[in-house]
Amino acid sequence: MSAILDLKKHRQAVYGIALCIAIGLVALLLTDYIPIGTVTISIIVGMIVGNTFKLDKKFAPGIKFSEKQILAFAIALLCLSLDYLVLEKLGLRSILLVIVGMALTITTSVVLAKLFKLDSKLALLLGIGNGVCGSSAIAATEQIIGAESKDVGLSIAIVNFLGTIGIFLLPIIATALLHLTNINAGLLIGNTLQAVGQVVAAGFAVSDVSGQTATIVKMARILMLTPMIFILIYIFTSRRAKTGGVDQTKAPTVPLFIVGFIVFSLIPTFHLLPKTFISAISQASHYALIVAMAGIGLKTTIASILRDGRSALLIGSLTFVVQIIFTSSVILLLMQ
Repeated sequence: MSAILDLKKHRQAVYGIALCIAIGLVALLLTDYIPIGTVTISIIVGMIVGNTFKLDKKFAPGIKFSEKQILAFAIALLCLSLDYLVLEKLGLRSILLVIVGMALTITTSVVLAKLFKLDSKLALLLGIGNGVCGSSAIAATEQIIGAESKDVGLSIAIVNFLGTIGIFLLPIIATALLHLTNINAGLLIGNTLQAVGQVVAAGFAVSDVSGQTATIVKMARILMLTPMIFILIYIFTSRRAKTGGVDQTKAPTVPLFIVGFIVFSLIPTFHLLPKTFISAISQASHYALIVAMAGIGLKTTIASILRDGRSALLIGSLTFVVQIIFTSSVILLLMQ
């Protein structure tokens, strides 16, 4: 009997997965008209659908599969775009700037959350999204943190919104306000904007040199995702052990998709596959992420956005400002 029920459940999952794929396709079509990133659009469209229509229960298994399993698949393959040899192109000061900037950004978000009484997990997602690599970093760490779907959707939407503003704001700050060199302008843009597309757009808007520098710095920030994942696993495993949620005699459990993330990162670093293969697989990871975000959007209620949205936007914005001020100050004091 249980086998029959499981089979029926798997069949019903098709409905929810198909809905998430359809929303992802809509997001891809809207990308050319709405400059906030396909991942964010997918969440927003999912929220509109989920809050406008009362979905039948048959959609639930597929939506859950999309936001969990498909997301894990996307994150595991995400690392195929990581090449740790990129770090060789940066000087020690630039690498330290990236590391300290990331730590400061995450810490700022958590501290502000305590002041404004925002949920600590939501604040941590905002800090990670701002500090590391936007949507991908949030998606890669939400299961480790134990964040709710609504917090994931809200944090991704806010981080991408701020990054979109930053595309236009950062080049003005770098050139008209601070009068930075092309290299330092790229350093500022690469160490503050959230998504790779945003960094490329803002960097090359200044100059080719700025664009190339910004892209390399941004790649270095993305590479910090790997050690940060291990740090988060240690912190949250220790925290759960203290509260009785984990057997202290057992080694910490590392999610399977994180193992895949680490193992697959060896492929681009050591050139184990042709670039065309890596590019195709990375593209598949991107599409899978879009589908997973549709699932998260479908489970995010407008009520939760109205309850936490203002405080989250304020904290995300203040964190972004601190990030910009810190990087600008270091560049002006130590790298001119």
